[in-house]
Amino acid sequence: MAKKKEKIQKEKIQLEYEVKVSPKMLYNRLSTPSGLSEWFCDDVNIRLSIYSFKWDNNVQQAKLISKKEEKFIRFQWLEEPDDTYFEFRIEIDDLTGDVALVITDFCDKDEKKETTKLWNSQIDELRRVLGSF
Repeated sequence: MAKKKEKIQKEKIQLEYEVKVSPKMLYNRLSTPSGLSEWFCDDVNIRLSIYSFKWDNNVQQAKLISKKEEKFIRFQWLEEPDDTYFEFRIEIDDLTGDVALVITDFCDKDEKKETTKLWNSQIDELRRVLGSF
């Protein structure tokens, strides 16, 4: 008798970062191959809504699920469960006009600290690229 494949439960995390740049400029870095390759990965190719992200000799593919200009973009890794995704959301404070980047991601419960550290490092690079410290 075949064993049932055990479904690993992923934990949703949300991280918020202040970014001192216009939503238009930020969205460009989150949604275009040239923008993403400046801070997120080494190179990006798109074919039929599938983004191929390259780091050194490693390539991971994600499907573009949805997007709204200057608001958010959401991807799903092809090898991850259907109920998981990663999202970049741009939020603007109504009172101050401050721009925040909210990242939603999913990880194994025991990888939460490591995943947060990785995103912190990635956002540091994004801020460096944008000149937003």
